[in-house]
Amino acid sequence: MRIGRLLVVLAMAVLITAGTTTAFAEQKGKGSGRGAYDIALIGDLPYNAQQEEQTVRLFAELDREKLAFIAHDGDIKSGSSACTDDVYQKELRRFEASRNPLVYTPGDNEWTDCHRPPNPTPEEADPLNRLEYLRGVFYAEDESLGRKEIDLQRQSEEYPENARWERGDVTFATLHVVGSNNNRPTAANPAIGNEKEYQARNAANLEWLAETFDEAKKSKSPAVMLVMQANIFEEDVNQPSGFADFKTALEEEVRDFGKPVVLVHGDSHTFRIDKPVISSSRLLNFTRVETFGSPDVHWVRATVDPRDEEVFSFEPEIIEENVAP
Repeated sequence: MRIGRLLVVLAMAVLITAGTTTAFAEQKGKGSGRGAYDIALIGDLPYNAQQEEQTVRLFAELDREKLAFIAHDGDIKSGSSACTDDVYQKELRRFEASRNPLVYTPGDNEWTDCHRPPNPTPEEADPLNRLEYLRGVFYAEDESLGRKEIDLQRQSEEYPENARWERGDVTFATLHVVGSNNNRPTAANPAIGNEKEYQARNAANLEWLAETFDEAKKSKSPAVMLVMQANIFEEDVNQPSGFADFKTALEEEVRDFGKPVVLVHGDSHTFRIDKPVISSSRLLNFTRVETFGSPDVHWVRATVDPRDEEVFSFEPEIIEENVAP
């Protein structure tokens, strides 16, 4: 083979190899989620001494993960345990010690259910007192909790727990919607709950929901993830309902947005990923993720890839040491 021809063949081989390598790198990059990131979804823990030990293991595992953030969808204690200051301070220390940023939205056990015994003082048995204390403890700054922080946009001084942020152009938001009928009194139990508090917070939630989707559309966000505590998809038998207005508004926003929307919640302690009817319709661009909860102390990995058509994918992460024998 003449030298000239040999050089041409070698050059072609280099080009073919380079093209193949590039194609493989692009394929590998897409498959491995280049530009993608992981977040952790948790909630409804710990409820007792055993789950306290399990929660320590959970956070140790999360510390070993490289996460964009952790989203906690509420209930840092059981509904039958005392609402004493030390409970909130203990969880604050845990959250602040997290190596990953942590965003937390309240559950009903932290305040609406504090009228239940045992609570040693009138203040600790007053749901509105506990709500005020909760806001002062966990929402004093505009950043997330954790040793590494992310910036958050708070709705207002009155509702600092409602937050919004972006990562990779995807829009995330928390909404203060809780179980126990969202703190709305019912005809059957008119003494439990507070209609005035419910009406004001419900109006704020509806406003924050609308603003979140307006911002997502304005920024051409490929997807939206909402995080709150209440399972609004269970049979709503309470009259008047504390969730009906929110579900109607959510369905309208999801339909109008047209791109993937995920709602993360806890409350009923059953891990699941599905597409439930929101208010009157089942919309295929809407997905519900319910996190693990007592007695199961595990977490859900959400992988977010803005280049993927579905944007979100989910995987349950089971901590073997926390599995009941």
